[in-house]
Amino acid sequence: MQAIQSAERYIDAFNERQTTEARSPVWLGALRQAAMASFTALGFPTTKNEDWKNTNIESLVSLPFVSSNGEVKSVRAAEILSNACVDADAPRLVFVNGVYAPELSSVHGLPSGVRVGSLAEFIQQDSSVLASRLGHYADHRRQAFVALNTAFFTDGAIVEIGPGCRLSQPIYIIYAANAEERRIVAYPRTLIMAGAGSEAKIVESYTSVNGGSYFSNAVTELIGEEGASVEHYRLQREGKSAFHVGTLEASLGRGCHLTAHAVTLSGLLVRNNVHVLLDGEGAGCILNGLYLGDDKQVVDNFTEIEHAKPRATSLELYKGILNGASHGVFNGKIIVHKDAQKSDARQTNKNLLLSAQAAVNTKPQLEIYADDVKCSHGSTIGQLDADALFYLRSRGLGLDEARSLLSFAFASDVVGRIKIDFLRRCLDDYLVSKFRGV
Repeated sequence: MQAIQSAERYIDAFNERQTTEARSPVWLGALRQAAMASFTALGFPTTKNEDWKNTNIESLVSLPFVSSNGEVKSVRAAEILSNACVDADAPRLVFVNGVYAPELSSVHGLPSGVRVGSLAEFIQQDSSVLASRLGHYADHRRQAFVALNTAFFTDGAIVEIGPGCRLSQPIYIIYAANAEERRIVAYPRTLIMAGAGSEAKIVESYTSVNGGSYFSNAVTELIGEEGASVEHYRLQREGKSAFHVGTLEASLGRGCHLTAHAVTLSGLLVRNNVHVLLDGEGAGCILNGLYLGDDKQVVDNFTEIEHAKPRATSLELYKGILNGASHGVFNGKIIVHKDAQKSDARQTNKNLLLSAQAAVNTKPQLEIYADDVKCSHGSTIGQLDADALFYLRSRGLGLDEARSLLSFAFASDVVGRIKIDFLRRCLDDYLVSKFRGV
């Protein structure tokens, strides 16, 4: 009943907005209407939904959130960059409460063939690129939160890497929440297009400026054309009272390769959805994930990789560390379609429980409809190894130091795969501080 009433609030807010906002391009208006129709039919997911059965979102849907006007007067660039682990010398797009903040951004020095900017500005120009790409990959018909984002987003980031263009520096996209005085909701939308033969590193960071209770419903669509190579990093460091539902939808063409890192450090209730479609022969992806839970946090990871064409490869490693009374969820699915012969897919999920109250639900899955493939999956749940603790203590380390060192080593298996030096060092420093005295 609570979910139904909350859904009605969003429907009413959409109808009210339709009568007051400025006229949108015809294609965008149609997209919004279709998305809201999908949300009206779907409603918020409940634990009766198989993909959500281990995560109760009643605490999220029961709270009334209001849209923000993106006020940035009390926000300092240095604070945002520090919280989001951003290299100040690299190009960046900064958004506050979902609205572009040009005074906090820096996009100078990008090579020709690269376009970055505010989605709202491109919409005003009625860009044909947006009309043919935006909303064509993230499926609002099946996913309620994607539908909600599609119906309500007003701004976000667009990154277009031209064919053959190779970026030497990463591009940072920072979504900061400033919810000191009221509960706000933001709908960050990101569109990334990598042309044929291009190479790029893109970092999305979600962070809080003043804490508070807020809801970030983010959607990223990533399109990789033939032979493109993309490294995508998603760092989620929301406030302790924040709700975050994020979706990454990637479609990869022939020979395209994606390496996607998802690092979840905080947030009251966090749901990360990742769907990768290997839609070209020889396409490949690597998914690396690290999620930390503490207190009563809930961190839910749902990943799906579809092998649609022959000779595609996927390698997935997700690791979770749960402390306090936190709850972790990993639901990973690999689908190998009938025509995807000679596919190679491997999936691993490992979880470390640091307290007796922490819990995790893990469900790796394989659906194979081809007969000439190499596929494997597995998961583990455990505590710190008693023999390793004894060894470290016998070498003079105290119990807390030994536990901290082993926890750090467990997480470093994922963090060590990050190829951006600045980001990796920032995360190492955070983990050292996080695990001190666990």
